[in-house]
Amino acid sequence: MIFDKKLCVLAATLLATPALAETDMPFALDWKFEGPSAPYFHALDEGYFADAGLTVTISEGAGSLDAIPKVATGAFPVGFADINSLMRFLDQNPGAPVTAVMMVYDKPPFAVVGRKSLGVEAPSDLEGKVLGAPPPDGAWAQFPIFAAETGIDADAITVEPVGFPTREPMLAEGNVAAITGFSFSSTLNLKRLGIPEDDISVLLMADHGVDLYGNAIIVNTEFAEANPELVTGFLGAVAMGWKDAITTPDAAIEALMARNPAADAALETERLQMAIDANVLTDYVMTNGMGGIDDARMMNAIEQTKSVYEFTNEPDASIYFDGSYLPAAELLMLQ
Repeated sequence: MIFDKKLCVLAATLLATPALAETDMPFALDWKFEGPSAPYFHALDEGYFADAGLTVTISEGAGSLDAIPKVATGAFPVGFADINSLMRFLDQNPGAPVTAVMMVYDKPPFAVVGRKSLGVEAPSDLEGKVLGAPPPDGAWAQFPIFAAETGIDADAITVEPVGFPTREPMLAEGNVAAITGFSFSSTLNLKRLGIPEDDISVLLMADHGVDLYGNAIIVNTEFAEANPELVTGFLGAVAMGWKDAITTPDAAIEALMARNPAADAALETERLQMAIDANVLTDYVMTNGMGGIDDARMMNAIEQTKSVYEFTNEPDASIYFDGSYLPAAELLMLQ
């Protein structure tokens, strides 16, 4: 079965050229080696990247914005980053050679995570409370839209800038009543710190009027224009890694654990499954396959962003996302 999929990606990537030399393609993640990064390591171990003529190395990141300048400067040809942060980066750095080419989190995991015992169960409960938010956090960047859509008074919330390593511990210790973060990361980090699941409240922004997309594969556009078949091959391998992770998550987690042996396999399996169920395998993806976007929804996402961020330049969806590098549609169907 896996052998057949290898043949599919080979066919897709070799159409343009009779043979591909091994090409180094370092890949910058958004975060640490946790459950949602398992599909990429699985694709690496199964040889999907190698079959596309690629030698891929995967590096951890330090937040949803982290990979954007790495890719824009050409230090990495490909990365994984929040497309909404990419919009703002391109507005502030017009002409920067970076764009998104494959949507992964069709439903973004941006969330406010609180503790019921500290009085946070609904958006309005945040008023009068202390919210811990890391300044580079992708979820924090979208918080003004969440506040506007839910009608809460952001001025009535005390925002405490926190570091990523201290975010969940501060909530666990009761120093803040809620935090911003990715739903699957913060929830399971709190469980690992001993907070009972029934004390954790997860306010997923996408369930409260925030119609944004989430993290996507991004590329250096100069690299992509010079090597379109390599980018397509990379995306095909990514899709195959996610498809395998959906059908055989234990195998994907095994690949992750080889890179992060200190991780809790059961916890990371749960984290991966949360990402699959809530963020990757949406109704849209089930129908249309992975990787693409809906133009009308993207325009609405831009309008929501304009409501809380003043663009210096007129926003243009075509510079934020380019679906022309996606592989054949059959490779993108995850089930």
